Amino acid sequence: MAVFRRIMMATDFSPTSAQAFKTAVSLAGTMEGRLVVVHALLPLLDADYLGGETFDQLETAGRIWAEKELKALVAKAVRAGVRARHRLYVGGGAAADTIADAAKAERADLLVVGTHGRTGVAKMFAGSVATRLVAVAPCPVLTVRGG
Repeated sequence: MAVFRRIMMATDFSPTSAQAFKTAVSLAGTMEGRLVVVHALLPLLDADYLGGETFDQLETAGRIWAEKELKALVAKAVRAGVRARHRLYVGGGAAADTIADAAKAERADLLVVGTHGRTGVAKMFAGSVATRLVAVAPCPVLTVRGG
């Protein structure tokens, strides 16, 4: 059986990610590994569209909110007896590419992500960060289906 010491869990703070978080915490505890919880904060709108000041205010608010959520997840993991920390990655590219780059930077042995399980037309239009990660991540990817 493979042993994963550096487990990275990517979250978008959705209920699906909550399921993946539970799995990541359980794995980290069982394997006596470390957990790093990451979020890719990507701009939804262009600074030119919003105007510089408004864009900066929204980005700052997004960072503050994401940091608060990440810290809450880390506290939950620590209460479960897992060594954990968080990282917020701010990128301009696709979420999957930002997360894959984070996995490489963190030297992750395993990446845990939630999946909504979309298929067909919904998957084609909405895309799938999890599917893309399976293709581009530098380590094995465990996808966890949302409840």
